[in-house]
Amino acid sequence: MAMTNTPETATIDDAELISRSLARAFDDDPMMRWFFPDAATRAAELGRYFTTIFTRQYLGNGLCERTSGAAAFWVPTEAQEKAVPDGDTIQELLGILGDRAGLFRDAVQTAIAHTPEEPHWSLALIGADPAVQGQGQGSALLRSGLARADAAGRPIYLESSKESNIPVYEHFGFTVRTTMELPGGGPVLWGMWREARVG
Repeated sequence: MAMTNTPETATIDDAELISRSLARAFDDDPMMRWFFPDAATRAAELGRYFTTIFTRQYLGNGLCERTSGAAAFWVPTEAQEKAVPDGDTIQELLGILGDRAGLFRDAVQTAIAHTPEEPHWSLALIGADPAVQGQGQGSALLRSGLARADAAGRPIYLESSKESNIPVYEHFGFTVRTTMELPGGGPVLWGMWREARVG
């Protein structure tokens, strides 16, 4: 596949490409390492995790875009209540997480408690395979989603689980709104907010 920075709408046929790119992107992420602590199995578990949330949670209810080595999942305002895992998806995720499932549940509940009440778009997830980092693929995906949210006149909320990514998001107009320490000795999440840019 030719390298491209141009975001494309993701389809079910992209599941393998997206899960592989995201598994590599999040291999060193503090939260994912907390959920999947075994280095020997982490890549496979992350692949299953991202395949599940892409195909069962975000593909039908969010805006999923990809490049050749990166992906982003956005949730527009009107889809916020739909883009949550159903019972079958939750069971599948619990099976993937194994004995870390309780920590995952507590982390999700903590994040939900800090989600802004104002109508907004969410950047649920964005990541680029380290092999393409520095080529602008993640930035292209970020700009694409920001433009759509701006066109809708909506602010955007995201949660960063990696402190080194905060300056990147700040460059695109986000500011840290809240800091969350995940229960059970988990890592820190930074809730970030960007006001809509209209006109």
